[in-house]
Amino acid sequence: MGNKDRINNIVHRDTDIPPPEIPAEVSTGTGIKNRFKNIFNRGPEAPPPVKSADMLLVEAEFQEITKKLEHERKTREGIGKFFKHPLKVLLEKPINILAVCIPLALIVFVGGFIFSVRSYGISVIFKSTVVDDFAVFAVLIAIVPLAILDLKEQLRVSSLENGLPNFFRDLAGMNDSGMTLPNAVHLVAAAEYGTLTPHIKKLDNEMSWGIGFVEALYRFGKGLGTPLADRSVDLIAKASKAGGDVSEVLRAAAKDTYEVVNLQQERSNNMMIYVVIVLVSFAVFLFVIAILVTSFLTTMATAGATAVASGATGFGGTIDIFVYKRLFSHAAMLQGFFSGLVAGQMGEARFISGLKYSAIMLLVAWITFRFFI
Repeated sequence: MGNKDRINNIVHRDTDIPPPEIPAEVSTGTGIKNRFKNIFNRGPEAPPPVKSADMLLVEAEFQEITKKLEHERKTREGIGKFFKHPLKVLLEKPINILAVCIPLALIVFVGGFIFSVRSYGISVIFKSTVVDDFAVFAVLIAIVPLAILDLKEQLRVSSLENGLPNFFRDLAGMNDSGMTLPNAVHLVAAAEYGTLTPHIKKLDNEMSWGIGFVEALYRFGKGLGTPLADRSVDLIAKASKAGGDVSEVLRAAAKDTYEVVNLQQERSNNMMIYVVIVLVSFAVFLFVIAILVTSFLTTMATAGATAVASGATGFGGTIDIFVYKRLFSHAAMLQGFFSGLVAGQMGEARFISGLKYSAIMLLVAWITFRFFI
C-alpha cells in the first residue's frame, strides 16, 4: 500500500495546487478595454475649436450669397421666370402669347353673351347676330397676336439664315490666309450682315474676354435660335475640336446653309400659287353668296309673300331671309378661318403661319355680311 500511495501522489501532484486567481476585470474584458482606451486617449479630451468673429461673418456672407444664387436660379426658369419677366416670357416664343390671348378671348365672349342675354332676353340668340359678333371678336383676339408674333419671328429667322452663308464663307477665306479663327471673327465683326451683325459682334466680344472659340460658337448658335444655325454651328465646333481643316468645314457649312435657304425660297415661290388659289376661292365663295342672297333669295321671298297674300298654298310659304343670311355668314366665316390654315400649311408647311390669312378672311367675311349683305 505504501508504494501505491507514493505513485498516486506523484501522478496527482499538480492537481493539488490551486489555480491562480484571475482578476475580475480581466475575466470580463473590461480591463483590456480600459488599457486600450488609456493608450489612445492620453491626456484630457480637447475642446471643440472656437470660431472667430471673422470666420462667423464669412460663413454668414457665404450662406447669404448661396441663398441669393439659388433664388436667381429659380427666377431664370419655370414660373419664377414668368413672375419676374412676364412680358419677356410671353414674347420669347410666339405660342406663349396664347396664355394671355385665350383667357382674354373667353372673357370677351362669355361677358358679351351674358350682357346680350340680360339686356335682350334669351331670344337674342335666335333673332340677332350680336352673339355671333362677340364670337368673331373673341376669335380675332385669340389669333391676331399669335399671327403677328409668328410673322415677326419668321422674318427674323429668314433674315438671320440669309446672312449665315456669307459669314461662314468669309471666315473660311480669312482662315485660309493664315489667320486664326478668333482674329478672323474679329475682322468679320466689322462687316455688315444685316440682323446677323449684332450676334457676330457678341461672338467677337466673348472671345476677346477669354472664352474659347468652341464655347463662344455654341453660344452664338444658341443666340440665333434657328435649326439651320444649330446644325451648322455643331458641325464647325466638332471639326474644330477634332483638329481638322476648319476652312473646308466652314465652306461646307456655307454651301449647306446657302442651299437650304435657296430650297426654302424656291418652295415658297412654287407654293405661292396655291395660296393665291385658296384666297381667290374664298373671294368667289363670298361673291356667289352675295349674289344668291341679294338676288335669288330676295326674289323668292317676295314671290312667297305675294303668294301667301293671294291665298296660294302650293308655293312653299314665306322665306326668312335673316335665317339664310346668318347661315351663309357662318359658312363663310368657317371657310375663311380653315382656308387660312390650309394656305399656311401649303405655303410654308406650318398651319400656324396661316393664321394671318385666317384672321384676314374671317374679318372680311364678317364685314361683308354685317355691312354689305
